[in-house]
Amino acid sequence: MHIYLVRHAHALDGDNDAVRPLSKKGLAQIRAVGGRLRETKAVNAKEIWHSYLVRSHETAVRLNKRLRLDAELCSVSAIKPDDEPETIARRLENLREPVMLVGHEPHLSALATLLILGQAAAPRFHFKKCSVLRLDRDGEHWSVRWQVSPEVAK
Repeated sequence: MHIYLVRHAHALDGDNDAVRPLSKKGLAQIRAVGGRLRETKAVNAKEIWHSYLVRSHETAVRLNKRLRLDAELCSVSAIKPDDEPETIARRLENLREPVMLVGHEPHLSALATLLILGQAAAPRFHFKKCSVLRLDRDGEHWSVRWQVSPEVAK
């Protein structure tokens, strides 16, 4: 079993955080990361979970297309920037198929740290915009398989 944790791509600034769309830079990030991952056939998610925030949804839609996944897109609560990572960690316990989570900082760093170390305090990961971290689960334990960011994908 494995998951992909993805921070949304770069978005435009705006007064209403919930509706900020992706920027040209964000679209380029998705092209770079999505192209590299498609080339290497590194992603096989069956579902893509994203927050209701526009930049997360747009990143999920565009990555799904760029990766040619045909994955089911699901708006999921509890993956906004300041949500508690334990909620999603519990939901991941019962997964049987690979899933991609497109979310936000600091939630993703806390979630990855919780899964790997068993506690979310003092996050040990940092997600650049549009970076992807693959975690593999063997029984109850998670481990890092790989990570890619737009700078590396070019």
